[in-house]
Amino acid sequence: MKQYDVCVIGAGPGGYVAAIRCAQLGLKTAIVEREFLGGVCLNVGCIPSKAMITAAHFFHRAHHQAHEMGFEISDIKLNMKKLWEWKNSVCQRMRGGVEQLLKGNGIDIFKGEAQFLSDKEVIISSKEGSQKVGASYYIVATGSKPMEIPGFSIDEKHVLSSTGALDLQQLPKKIVIIGGGYIGLEMGTYLNQLGTKVEILEANDSLLKGVVEKEVVQIIERKLKKSGVQIHYNVRAQSYEKKGKHLKVKAIKGSEEVTFDADKILLMVGRQPLSDQVGLNKVGVRVNDKGFIEVNAQRRTSVPHIFAIGDVAGQPLLAHKASFEGVMVAEVIAGQNRVYDVKTVPAVIFTDPEIASVGWSEEECRKNGYAELKIGKFPFGANGRAVSLMQTEGFVKIIADAKTHVVLGVHMVGPEVSQLISEAALAIEMGARLEDIALTIHPHPTLGEVMMESAEAALGHAIHIIQKPLGKGNGAQKRPSL
Repeated sequence: MKQYDVCVIGAGPGGYVAAIRCAQLGLKTAIVEREFLGGVCLNVGCIPSKAMITAAHFFHRAHHQAHEMGFEISDIKLNMKKLWEWKNSVCQRMRGGVEQLLKGNGIDIFKGEAQFLSDKEVIISSKEGSQKVGASYYIVATGSKPMEIPGFSIDEKHVLSSTGALDLQQLPKKIVIIGGGYIGLEMGTYLNQLGTKVEILEANDSLLKGVVEKEVVQIIERKLKKSGVQIHYNVRAQSYEKKGKHLKVKAIKGSEEVTFDADKILLMVGRQPLSDQVGLNKVGVRVNDKGFIEVNAQRRTSVPHIFAIGDVAGQPLLAHKASFEGVMVAEVIAGQNRVYDVKTVPAVIFTDPEIASVGWSEEECRKNGYAELKIGKFPFGANGRAVSLMQTEGFVKIIADAKTHVVLGVHMVGPEVSQLISEAALAIEMGARLEDIALTIHPHPTLGEVMMESAEAALGHAIHIIQKPLGKGNGAQKRPSL
């Protein structure tokens, strides 16, 4: 039996990062992966979805905006199979990069399914047979899977998960998406821009309910409707049946039964942790009633030398949170005194336009005791770079404590906000004030200027929008004392 300092179970963005950091710290490390290096994110999630979204934006802009710039494109056709092959090449390149990094750091890679035999030993099973591996420490990073609802079992033929939605080699004419969350909207955006007719069935009265601020959602709802996407609120899908080559989705709206026709159904109602795959119950690792492994601030489980990170260890189910935890846990195992003490985790949704958010919303600020707030909002329509990109929808909104001007939350919707949100995350993490952002020179012409001007707007003196004067004695230039 091979013996290691650390054995990582799962090679997604949490697991492979944890393994690399362990190896960097001089720990003899093994990693076990049952399917593909890089996990869901790199192979059937984050990376392929962004590849398809990028391609869809390119296709859409060539059709609808190129002529405004003077380009006369007589015909542009979509070769879906070639697009599929290109998307796969992106994943393959990234997957190969992860394998190279693991091997380059001297990490032993085991392909197969791991099961705990004891708290210090696992058995790894594959088509080639099985072998035992022992380790002083374990890091469980098994991730999550798409959630199902009654009446809709995912078969990736009629009812698709995000995996199936990103593996289409033939574009469906019409698709019904069950769930108006961020994954459903990303899938709906790319399919709509490629030419599929999209209908969204949302059980709540709004898209992205409780995920982002209402005024951000309004921008997305307006753009989706303008692009031909039909959105049905307060609708609960019940079942479906096959009628010839087509599908008929049955749903309830209020007390009324309604039906929707489709070629494919996308089930996008959330994800659930994969905590029942490795025999955690055999070794006394506690799992809560939602399936998440219970962990402390160091991501230790109820068995102190077994750690859990990423989706399986709780919300938010985000790849970058998993990677952060992976580095932290490796350093804890190596003897460093670290805990998970981040102030905030940024979130990005790749709709059109993009959404990015970090920190508290207005409502959350007030719930946390901040009765008086300074709020600044600046539109991309007043930004030269956004105008030159022909992408002027949206805004940046910054929320700060009125007394200290410390930034509490930043919410963005607009072009490339996925690239802008990191400045806001850094600001909140380091306790920055509005002045720290407003008095930092931002290069011109860039989209980043909108962040600066939203801070200036909160202080009452944004240059490129007209603001009402704050009044004598409460002037825009008044600064809080340090």
